[in-house]
Amino acid sequence: MGRINAVITGVGGWVPTYILDNEEMSTIVDTSDEWIMERIGVKTRHILKPEEGTGTSFMMTKAVKQLLDKTGVDPDSIDAVIAATCTFDYHFPSTASLIIGNLDLKNAFGFDLEAACAGFLYAMEQAASLICSGRHKRVIVCGGDHMSSMTNYQDRNTCPIFGDGAACVLMEATEEEVGLIDSYLRVDGKGYDNLHMAAGGSARMPSHETVDERLHFVYQEGRAVFKHAVTDMSDAVVTIAQRNGLNKDNVTWIVPHQANVRIESAVARRIGVSEDHVMINIDHMANTSSGTLPLCLWEYEPLLKKGDKIIFTAFGAGFTWGASYMIWGYDGSKFADTPAEFYKEGMISREEWYAKRRKAQQ
Repeated sequence: MGRINAVITGVGGWVPTYILDNEEMSTIVDTSDEWIMERIGVKTRHILKPEEGTGTSFMMTKAVKQLLDKTGVDPDSIDAVIAATCTFDYHFPSTASLIIGNLDLKNAFGFDLEAACAGFLYAMEQAASLICSGRHKRVIVCGGDHMSSMTNYQDRNTCPIFGDGAACVLMEATEEEVGLIDSYLRVDGKGYDNLHMAAGGSARMPSHETVDERLHFVYQEGRAVFKHAVTDMSDAVVTIAQRNGLNKDNVTWIVPHQANVRIESAVARRIGVSEDHVMINIDHMANTSSGTLPLCLWEYEPLLKKGDKIIFTAFGAGFTWGASYMIWGYDGSKFADTPAEFYKEGMISREEWYAKRRKAQQ
C-alpha cells in the first residue's frame, strides 16, 4: 500500500434566503453603500432569520445534506464530522453532534473546532491527519457561522462586515498524488485587545450587566486587524509557496479568507498572482468567518479541475492564521448546473449563475 493522502471529493453549501443589502443596512445604522464598498467591498450579505431556521447546526446540516445528495455517498460510510465554527448552537452538546443526529450518520463521531476565521483551515488539517493515519477513510469538514447572532447592529464599523452561511467538504483517503499536501498554521495569542467577544464565556459569564453593556457582540479594532491580516496571511502564503515550489506561474487559485477585498488583493499581489486566479465572493457573501473558504469552493466548484494547485489562507481572532497547499482531486464541472466557463465573456454571469443555484437549493 502506498502513501495515503486526504483529498476533497465533493463540496456542499447553504446560505439563508434573506438578503440584507447596503441600502437596508443604511436604514439600520449610519452608513452608506459607498462607504461600505470602498472600505470593505460588501454589497449584500445573507442573514438567518428565526422563521427559516436557528443556529449554525441548521445551516451546516443543510450543507451536508446537499453534499451527500449530490455525491451519492452512503451516509453510513462517514467516519467523522468536524464542525469549524465560533457560533456554536450551545456550549454543549457540540454542533457536530447535532449535525450527526440530524442526518442519522450512524457510524460517525464528531467534534467542534474553534479557531475563529481560520477554523476551516485548521479543520482540514485535522481531517487530513485522521485520514492519513489510516484509521479513517471519509471525514466531512464543515465551516460556517451564524455571525448575525453576535453582530452589533449599532456599530457602523463592524455590522456591515458579517453575514451568515455554511459549507462543507468531503475528504477521503487516496493513494493518488492529490489532496492536502502541506499546511503552515500559526497562533500568537496576542490579539485579544483587537478582536474579541468580551462576555459569555467562563471568564465573564452572562449577566444583566454584560447584556446592558452590549458585551456579547463582536468587538474589532479594524485598522489593527487589517494590518495583521495583510502581513500574516501574505507571509503564510509566501512560506507555503516557497516550501512547495509554487509561484505565480503554477498556482491555479488563491482562496483567501473573505474579510476585506483589499486584504485579498494584497495577499495575491505578494506572490504576483493575478486577481482572476483569486476566489472572491465577499461582495455578496460578506465575512462568514469559518464559512468563507468552503463557501468559495462551493461557488467556484464548476471551475475547478483535477490537478489544480490551490493555496488557502485565513486570519482570525487569537490571532490565528495560516496557509495550506492542496492539489485538487476532481473536475468540478461534473457537479455544475451551468458550464464551467460561466465567468467568460458571453457566458452566463456570476450573478445569474448564483441566482440559479440559490433557486435550485430552496
